Amino acid sequence: MSQFKINSITDKEGTSGPVIAGVSTNNSTGCMIIPVGPTEHRGGRGRGIIGSGALIPSGAVNTMNLITIATTGDATDFGDLSYGAAYRGGLASSTRGIFANGQSDQTYDYVTISSQGGASDYGEAPTDHMGGSTFNDSVRGFNAGGSDPSHTSNIRGMIIASTGLFFDAGDLTLVGMYHNGASSPTRGIIFGGVTDGGNTTVKNIDVFTMASGGNAIKFGELATARKYPDTAGNTIRALAAGGVDDGDSTTNSIEFVTIATEGNATDFGDLHSATSTGKSGSVSSATRGIFSGFYPAQTARMDFVTITSTGNASDFGDMTATWYYHGGCSDSNGGLGE
Repeated sequence: MSQFKINSITDKEGTSGPVIAGVSTNNSTGCMIIPVGPTEHRGGRGRGIIGSGALIPSGAVNTMNLITIATTGDATDFGDLSYGAAYRGGLASSTRGIFANGQSDQTYDYVTISSQGGASDYGEAPTDHMGGSTFNDSVRGFNAGGSDPSHTSNIRGMIIASTGLFFDAGDLTLVGMYHNGASSPTRGIIFGGVTDGGNTTVKNIDVFTMASGGNAIKFGELATARKYPDTAGNTIRALAAGGVDDGDSTTNSIEFVTIATEGNATDFGDLHSATSTGKSGSVSSATRGIFSGFYPAQTARMDFVTITSTGNASDFGDMTATWYYHGGCSDSNGGLGE
């Protein structure tokens, strides 16, 4: 296998300067053909960061963990966020990750995904979206619903490469929180949650077109009503995993939708354990979804699935500690750069 150092690639967002791994060939005119494939195989991409949340038994933590999505194994330390809190959702472009506000604080942090170290201040959102859904395209990130200080349907947008640049993007179809979002390069999919002041757990699935903005529309319904689902997505599918059903029981079921086609979710498989993930640190690439933060099982284990292949999750490795209610982001989530 050969490797080539490319100094500049401008026709693929976020792929400037990686090492590209693969077998090269020459065509009939003597031109070299560079291999292409999933993002994580083009070098320098496919990193996932899990951050903040609640640590058993000592409370909120500001720690971040790093994983390489294509390679099973235990997480390593990435650095620290500016503060620790539960329900800090994550979103990212191909270079920068943002951790949204959590309990008791409206500050957003950002990190450069390729460089381990502490987070920097992105800015303070004008409204509180703790417990909302986060999703993104390659330029914009969104935090939808959550507390405001009561529940809201507002979708708050931000420009990922800037700092403090928030804007009003539209509204979800329902007022609520404790739902969770998955991304494709163009659409955000929002699964489940609670409405009616937290009294009603719903099956609702919304879809939001990120480039155009405006209000979300109803996509379909989950088979099982759930709050606190974990999520993952690529260009084709979005997954909702685990959570708490309308009978307040934790579930290990995974459901999926085909992002391009509105409709109801279908069974995908199961996590290794029933879990109230609490918007925990899911990260994904063009091929894999990683789920972590199993509660009340209280385990540091991470599960993974191959997004295009239905079936039960497998063991990925362990986080550095037993956390839950944390956030996650990755430089290839939703199939960015695929």
